[in-house]
Amino acid sequence: MSGTLAGKTAVVTGASSGIGAAIAHALGGSGADVVLVGRDRGRLDDCRRPLGGSAVAVAVDLTDDAAPRQIVDTALERFGSLDVIVHSAGIFEPRPFVESSLESFDRQMDLNVRAPFALTQAAVPHLRGGGVVIFISSIAGHAAFPNSAAYCATKGAVELMTRALAVELAPEGIRVNALAPGNIRTPMNEHLLESAEYEASMVERTPFGRVGVVEDIAPVAVFMASDAARYVHGTSWLVDGGWAAQ
Repeated sequence: MSGTLAGKTAVVTGASSGIGAAIAHALGGSGADVVLVGRDRGRLDDCRRPLGGSAVAVAVDLTDDAAPRQIVDTALERFGSLDVIVHSAGIFEPRPFVESSLESFDRQMDLNVRAPFALTQAAVPHLRGGGVVIFISSIAGHAAFPNSAAYCATKGAVELMTRALAVELAPEGIRVNALAPGNIRTPMNEHLLESAEYEASMVERTPFGRVGVVEDIAPVAVFMASDAARYVHGTSWLVDGGWAAQ
């Protein structure tokens, strides 16, 4: 889809690694200017460098109340517009329910739900008339997973927030959708996939027969950000190798 996003500016959170980095590179490869957002300046710069002058890095803590305005201002000052937001930043702290702390619950809720809510709110005035918001949800927003009650709760919230915002913002010309990956090999879950037994269990439960990779996700985000998806509103696209179809 080279060139399909030419002239557009995209913000990608969680862009220093994993799904966020892959999406940022795919959007840039499709012609967009990209604002890469993350906490680690060094890793962000490593991800930004291949995109050259069409990208800028913003190192912030997304749970900071000042972060949304800083991100939006950077996009406008550097590229003159803001057209696409991809909310890829997130954390996953699996624990048995009875051992889960409220502090862990709050951390996951703050980054996975509150932060994208706040950033979208700051961006809406600049997205009217053709902007796109893409939440990165999860299979965990569609199916229950043990030892993940807090994470599932955050992704369930993202799913319904996507639908609510789609209904509210579509009349303003803003498309809101979610992309829900299945089991994807990323730095966030690599410690789990180090277990051959765990990976085998994931493969066994995936009809397509393998754990996903970030390259399975990024092209879908490009399509969702493009005008080819102009009539797609309020959906959650599962990219899970068939897991949820069972």
